[in-house]
Parts: sequence; C-alpha cells; structure tokens
Amino acid sequence: MEQKKFKRTTVTAALPYANGGVHIGHLAGVYVPADIYVRYLRLKDQDVIFIGGSDEHGVPVTIRARKEGITVQEVVDRYHKLIKKSFEDFGISFDIYSRTTSSIHHKFASDFFRTLYDKGELDEITELQYCDEVTGEFLTDRNIVGTCPRCGAEGAYGDQCEKCGATLSPDELINPTNKNNPGHGLVKKPTKNWYLPLGKYQDWLKKWILEEHKEWRSNVYGQCKSWLDMDLQPRAMTRDLDWGIPVPVEGAEGKVLYVWFDAPIGYVSNTKELCDSQPEKWGSWEKWWKDEDTRLVHFIGKDNIVFHCLIFPTMLKAHGGYILPDNVPANEFLNLENDKISTSRNWAVWLHEYLADLPGKQDVLRYVLTANAPETKDNNFTWKDFQERNNSELVAIYGNFVNRALQLTKKYWNGIVPACGELADVDIAAINEFKDVKEKVEQYLDAFKFREAQKECMNLARIGNRYITECEPWKVWKTDPKRVETILNISLQLVANLAIAFEPFLPFSSAKLRSLINMEGCEWTSLGSTELLKAGHQLAEPELLFEKIEDDVIQKQLDKLEATKKENEAAEYVAAPLKPTVDFEDFEKLDIRVGHVKDCQKVKKSKKLLQFTIDDGSGTDRTILSGIAAYYEPEQLIGKDVLFVANFAPRKMMGIESQGMILSAVNYDGNLTVTSLLGKVKPGSTVG
Repeated sequence: MEQKKFKRTTVTAALPYANGGVHIGHLAGVYVPADIYVRYLRLKDQDVIFIGGSDEHGVPVTIRARKEGITVQEVVDRYHKLIKKSFEDFGISFDIYSRTTSSIHHKFASDFFRTLYDKGELDEITELQYCDEVTGEFLTDRNIVGTCPRCGAEGAYGDQCEKCGATLSPDELINPTNKNNPGHGLVKKPTKNWYLPLGKYQDWLKKWILEEHKEWRSNVYGQCKSWLDMDLQPRAMTRDLDWGIPVPVEGAEGKVLYVWFDAPIGYVSNTKELCDSQPEKWGSWEKWWKDEDTRLVHFIGKDNIVFHCLIFPTMLKAHGGYILPDNVPANEFLNLENDKISTSRNWAVWLHEYLADLPGKQDVLRYVLTANAPETKDNNFTWKDFQERNNSELVAIYGNFVNRALQLTKKYWNGIVPACGELADVDIAAINEFKDVKEKVEQYLDAFKFREAQKECMNLARIGNRYITECEPWKVWKTDPKRVETILNISLQLVANLAIAFEPFLPFSSAKLRSLINMEGCEWTSLGSTELLKAGHQLAEPELLFEKIEDDVIQKQLDKLEATKKENEAAEYVAAPLKPTVDFEDFEKLDIRVGHVKDCQKVKKSKKLLQFTIDDGSGTDRTILSGIAAYYEPEQLIGKDVLFVANFAPRKMMGIESQGMILSAVNYDGNLTVTSLLGKVKPGSTVG
C-alpha cells in the first residue's frame, strides 16, 4: 500500500492518571519514544503538535483521596503539578500539558457525548451491577478485588490482574470483595448506563485495521485481531460515580462519563486549548483533528491498545468529521530488576525521585530506557545495566570520542578548527561510513524503531573513536602537522554530526555539545555533512560530556528498592492461624521466668547454637542453648533480661545440657527477636 504524504502530524502521548507520579515504565513505554519522534519531526522542520495532559477522572484518584482523607480535587491538583514538572525537568517537550478537569475539557467532552446521544449512537442498557451492601454505592470494576482466575494472584482488580496482565470482569474474580469497605458485603442491583455498540462497527474496524493497517507493530495488530476475531460487545460510556463529568442527559443524575470515554477526548480538548491561546502559531484545532492531510499518531502502553485502536476510533467514527489514527506504536511493559513494576507496591523508579537523586542525568536515563525499549516484547531495567551503559557507552564511547577530538584540537590549534587538506584512504573510508547514517536513522525513526535508531547514532561515535585510534594524530604531529589538521577536521565534523544525530534522543547532552563546539544551528538536513564546522571556527573550552557513575550511587538505588521490598513484605504479612484452644490449667503447667543473661558464647562446631549462662534467681546459674546464632552476636545479649521456659526437661545438644528454652518472636521475614522486658524485673520472677 502506498504511503500517504501528510502535511502535518498530531502526536499524542497517553494521559497519566493523576493519582501518583510517573515512573520509568511510563517513560519507556510512552513518553520517551513520543518525545524522540516529535523532536525528530521538528528537526526535519515538519509541522507537528505534541499533546499531553493529566487524566484526572476515574476511580484511582477517588481511591487515593479516600485513603488520604482529602478531597479528590486536592489529589489531582497535587499530582498534576508533580507530573507536569517531572516531564518539564526531564525534557519531554509537550506543546501543551493540560488536564481533564479543565473547563474547556468538561464542555468539549460533554458536547461530544451529547452529539453521539442525539445521533442515536448510544444504547441505553439496564444491568445488574455490584454495589456496597451497606452504603448502596455502586462500585466500579476497580473497586472490586479478588483472586485472579487466570494466575491465582490475590488482590486482582475487577478490570485487570496486575500480576499477569489479564483483562477481567468482576464476575470472573474468585471471592470478589469490596475494596472501598472490606467489611461491607457485595450485592447487585439494576442501574441504567449508556453503551457504545462496538459490534455495530466490527466489520468497519476489521477492514480499517486488519486490511488497511498491516504495517502496525505486530503486538498492536495481533491484539486488535484477537479482539476482532471475537464478537465485540457494547462498552459502557457512563458510570455511577460522583467524580467526573456529569452525563449531559435528563435522568442521568449521579452518573458521569466513563473515564475511558472522556480521557482520549482530552487529546482534542487540550489541542483546542492550545490553539485558542495561540491561534497565530497553531491555527484552529480542527486543522489538527479534522483535516485529512493531518496524520494522527498515538503513543501508548500495551494496556491501552484496545481503547486507542478499537474504542476511541469507534467514538470518532460515530461522531463523524474526525481523522483516525494512522499509527499506534504501543510498547510492551518494562520490568524493574526482574519484577513487574507496580505502583500499588511502590515497586518503581519514580521520575521525580530519579531527578532528585541523580541531578543532571536526564539523558542517561533517556539513553538506557531507549536502549532497553520494550518495543515488541517486555524488557527489563536494572541499575547495574544502567551503570554499565553509562560507563561503557556514553562515557567510554560517545564522551571519549568527543573529548579526544576537542582536547587534541585545543592542544595543537588552541581550539580552532583546522583546515581539511588532501584526503587519505582512511579519511575517505571514515567519511563514507558516516555519510549514510542520516538515511539509516530516518528509516528506523519513520518505522518507530527507536532502539535501532539510537544504535546507529552511537555507531557514529564508534566510527570516530576507530578513526582517531587508527590515525594516531599524537604520533603524526611530530612528522606531519599538516596531516593532523585533516585528521582533526574530520574528527570535529563527526562531533558536530553527533550533536545533530543525538538531539532527539539526548537533548540536554546535544545542547551541551553544541555549546562546546559553538554550533548554533541544528538542522536534520545537515546530518552527514563534512562541512558543519568551517576552518578557523573557534571551539569552547573542552568539558566532559558525561561522567562515570560510581558503585555507591547505584548501591543507594538498590538499597532503596530493597527497603521497598521489605515494606511490601511487612504490609502483606498475615498472622498465622491460631493453634487449637487449650485449657488454662494446661497453660499453668508452663513455668515461664525472667532470666538475666550473665554470659553468652557461640557453641563450638555449631553454626546455629548460642550458649547462655542465666541468673534465674535461684542462686545457681542455669545453662540454656538456643538456635539463634544467625540473628545475634553473643555480646548483643549479655546483660539483657529475657524470658525462658524453666520447666522443660533438660536436653543435650552438642554434648551440652540445656536447661530450658529462651522465648523469641518470629517476625514476618523469618527473623527472630528475643523477648525482652519494658521495666527492671528481678531474675526468677514468674510470667503469667
């Protein structure tokens, strides 16, 4: 199929929920590739608009508000501000980053719904829906949790299992419970909502996607096909909630637009907000959403494929007048240290924390996330790989080449670009090698293969390092300074090419590099040129482009994750079931006493046992052996008052007679803690 030529491009990035920050999974899956693509189009001087914003409706924000005891508006205000600033600091270059609680969006989404309603494109359906038995509140799928029928994980939501990623319904959950009020039961009662009849558009969707968009990524095309191979069911476009955009229909009190209805409309309303504020620059919003010469591209994660490829296009089609997405380059999921990223478990690297912990390292993260981009399958982020890629690629390859070229130019020509003389075979070979980089990078970026495109950019630096190493200008200088001029001229042209090639990927480093070589412009058409820096051009004082990341920096991040893991284990701890009931008379048979630890030693040839010398108040010291050597050093226990069972029959261990048992508590993580006393109690005192 012939590729259509468009006059402009509308690029959207999935709206993050305003109930928390943005993490590396979001960045790798959506925002970094979207930003790379937009920066690339801008460099090519193409007409492009980049739309983002916070999704501030739906259930997650209400859950957060309830948990913290604050209003929902306070929640979305806090996180919208946090997310927006994080994106700005990280270099995600939105033309607008707005929010779905804006008055413009409320009106736009409301009008959009009303158009569908007036055209008869929505079905009124009354269904039984779960509600809180006590309060009578209708519960959304997200408010219901239970055991996943697919993988058996506890705490699966009524719409999705976060462990295995399965799409679910509340009725599929095993032992569903009320997340809002765990003590309240679930009952079903009838409620009326408005549904989008997807089945009515199934044949059209099949033709539009399966026949006309075979170029879409295999993961996107495959997921769409699997849905289209089944009979598409009506999808609710309204919900029984008190937070959101009220349904603009009589008799719809207490109902709001479904978050997945109003959120994608946010792309359009945010565009309108931008265009209305700067009409001289952007023109009308209709140009970006209703002109057939405009290309629409959605950057999303794989969990949003159904909404952006099936539901939202159906909404646009049913409304009429809108263009449809030309491509939806959805990414798979990024794992963290071989475990699925989970916001509920705080198992994530949060962008705002990263920016605070590693200031000035935006490009390092952008580089690593692009290198590990989960483009067609899930991938993994580890802090060790992060360190390795920085030190061995950004520092040792890219930064090293730039620094060699600049330092040699400073040394031999006071930082002035020397003239290029007669070319040797090695010069011609290097020039020919990097001249086609523009075409290669373009091919990959046009196909949304960002990982491969970045590799090609790094190859430029590899070419440069090989070239300098092979030419050995520091040796040639002694016999042929004129030849060194040519070597350094070509090296500096390569450096200037790197500043252009990496601009979409590493904007901060590219800006710094341009300042180091005093290069004002940055035009994509110049990529591959050997005349970017003229002879006589003055360079700035050389600086390192990247710096090595030491082990202690990485260890801090690993320690933070380990602390999170322990917190999660503690939060998930459930006390063991009680043992069978015993009579008080049986308990009275146990003689539990207070003992003062006079001495404590490790038992020779035993890894487990400590030998206690206990003052039990009788005037004769008591010896007790306890298997807690893995948890304490002997000196930690000397001088402590402990509880012990005094009337156990003596038992020999390692040839030593133990006269009782030290009492310890087993923590959730398996660690033991010896019981101790709050106040001073005489040895031999009884417990009971």
